[in-house]
Formats: sequence, structure tokens, C-alpha cells
Amino acid sequence: MTDPELDGFRVERDPARERADIVLARPPMNVISMPQRDQLRRAFESLDEDATIRVIVLRAEGPHFSSGGYIRGFLEASPEQVSRLAWNIAAPARCAKPVIAANRGFAFGVGFEISLACDFRIVSETCEYALPEQRLGQIPGSGGSARLQKIVGITRTKDIVMRSRRIPARQALDWGIATECVADDALEAATDALVEELRGFAPLAQRTAKRLLNETEDALLSAAIDLEGHCYSRLRQSEDFREGVEAFHAKRKPRFHGV
Repeated sequence: MTDPELDGFRVERDPARERADIVLARPPMNVISMPQRDQLRRAFESLDEDATIRVIVLRAEGPHFSSGGYIRGFLEASPEQVSRLAWNIAAPARCAKPVIAANRGFAFGVGFEISLACDFRIVSETCEYALPEQRLGQIPGSGGSARLQKIVGITRTKDIVMRSRRIPARQALDWGIATECVADDALEAATDALVEELRGFAPLAQRTAKRLLNETEDALLSAAIDLEGHCYSRLRQSEDFREGVEAFHAKRKPRFHGV
């Protein structure tokens, strides 16, 4: 059941599977309100602090992930609220844990932007991505154009942003926006499979990899290699690395504990 204090979404925790789901729950379009953005940030932060959770999934009820934000809310929002738009929506990227977005149907505006802030995007064949703000006399304001440019380059980003183009699922996969594209009725199964795959890796190594990749995205190659070496050196002292090496030589499945 949706927590009445949460605006348009709910949080489901499953400690037995080390998984938590943030579920957009305002179908059929799952419009995201201004207050909801700040609540979503706090939900991600809370799950990041929960030691029983290894993987976070962002998904939605109904045929569409999200048609975007509540349009009139932009005129009603205070300057302080508007100044936090990108910070709130970047919460999945700041999480130390892996975050999966499961997208079907429309993923427009802020729905696309928060998906871009996730580590993995599994899309069903019905998914369409778009940043339609030009049609409102605006530009993306929650990091969408910046993140997209890092993924697909300036030419394709101009094509998407300046023409408010919709990108279908298969094209999103071809362009490197989506991690995986599956049949619509296979979206949940594909998401479950990725959760289980990620749970099989060492938690400390996974958190380190995410932070390293995020922090070196804009770095010089030499600086990125240097930081990678420092991270490798730290992990070499971990119990999980020793367990991984011993399990490899013993031809058994490793038992990682995140230390």
C-alpha cells in the first residue's frame, strides 16, 4: 500500500532479497509533482543507508513509467524549489548502491531525467524516451541534456532536445541510452534477473566501481588511471577480495560480506 505521506510513489523493501523498489504510483501517466521530487531524493538517501539493501529498483505502475512533471507546478514553484530540481533528480547517481530503472511506455521529461541518473536502464519495447521541454518554451532542468550528451554526444543530444524528439526503445538501445531492451511482458523478469546478478558481486567492489566511474567521467585519462590504481590498491586489502581469490582457486562460489 502507498504510504499516505508519500506523494505519488511508494517504497517496497525486501531484505530477504536485499532489494528495495521505489514505485511511481500515480497511473496511468505517473506525473511527478514538485513535492514528490524532494521526497524521491529522501527515499533514495534512506535506502542507501539501509544495510539490508544491496540493489535499488526504480519502476512504475501502469503502462507508462512517467509522462513527466506536473507542468503548472513549474509556474507555482518557488525559486528555492526550482534550484533543487537537478540535485533531487540526481539522487540515484549519488547512491553508493547500484540503481536500476525499469522503463515502459512514456518516459518523458523528468521521468527520462531520473532514469538517466540511474546506473542501468532496462526498457520494454513499448518505451519511448523524450525531453519535450522545447514545446513549452523551456529546456530540460533536471540534468537531462547534460547526462544525455555524455552518453550519446552533442549531435544526437541536439536532435533529441532541440526537436523534442521521441526515441523508441530499440533506438535507445542502439544509441547506448538503454542497457537492455526486452518484450513488454518480460520487463519484470529482466529486472529481477539483473538484481540477482548484481547481488552476486562483492558489495564493496561494486560501490567502489560505481564511485570510480562517476568521479572519473570528466577526468583526464591519466587522472582516471591514477584513481583507478588507488581504488584497486584499497580493494586488494579487503576480505572480499581474498575470498574471491580463494573461491576462484577452490572452484566454488564466493561468499562476500562487504568488508
